Amino acid sequence: MTFTRHLINESHVHDFIITPDAHGWDVREEEDSSVLRRAHHDDWHRVERETWLFNLRALALKANGWLER
Repeated sequence: MTFTRHLINESHVHDFIITPDAHGWDVREEEDSSVLRRAHHDDWHRVERETWLFNLRALALKANGWLER
């Protein structure tokens, strides 16, 4: 499972990314090419929680004028 949400606001970019690898999932939150948060999980339940949190954060950004692309 790969999860990606890409939001923009004027010249700013905010990405939420979850990608599988050989040992679990890489979880990253980035803004303007800077990594705000990075984690690695081998437990699917933690990945589900991260997905839920990313969706909440994306909703908050959209409420503040960010657009999803």
